[in-house]
Amino acid sequence: MNETTLFYLSDLFGVAVFAITGALMAGRKSMDIFGVLVVAFVTALGGGTLRDVILGRHPVSWIGDETYLTVVTLAALGTVLWVKMTRPIHELGLQVADAFGLAVFTVIGTQVALAHEVPTSAAVIFGVMTGVAGGVIRDMICNDIPLIFHKELYATPCILGSLTYIGLQPLALPSYIEVLGAMAVVLAVRLGAIFFHWQLPRFHLLDRDEQQDL
Repeated sequence: MNETTLFYLSDLFGVAVFAITGALMAGRKSMDIFGVLVVAFVTALGGGTLRDVILGRHPVSWIGDETYLTVVTLAALGTVLWVKMTRPIHELGLQVADAFGLAVFTVIGTQVALAHEVPTSAAVIFGVMTGVAGGVIRDMICNDIPLIFHKELYATPCILGSLTYIGLQPLALPSYIEVLGAMAVVLAVRLGAIFFHWQLPRFHLLDRDEQQDL
């Protein structure tokens, strides 16, 4: 399998996973089928669209290839049917599915940025943007606090995964090893945050009443 095919299949996989998380979130909010599709499309394609627009990458992936729209539609409707025929998916299931999508999109975003010969720091930013932007828009539409602002690590796994992918480039390893290695870092850190509540130090500014209580 050549690198182009691997990139394309990985991108479609990430789109499908994020479409599923979007559909599940819409289901938690009791949306109709149209709402489910809208949230699924925004979640799956929002980060990549923002990345491509900023980089001047035209046409945007899903505009130039209808396969993306087909994958989102099938993933969203398939999720609705699966839940209706079985049972609602637990919150943990939504978070784990989101972690897989986060891993895939972070690496893809970094790959695309490096292909446009941007500086390393910018490539990391684009990797994070691709991973988190769709989920942020999804959560805002659903009137939830975006996961990136929760106390558990969310953007940090993306940063570490992007840096891992960039760090593997000089080793001239097979492309699938670079991709899977970086994805594994994102997934491991994000799942660790979910299950063990890893978090960054919080900054809390005391208000006047709290200061008086000290």
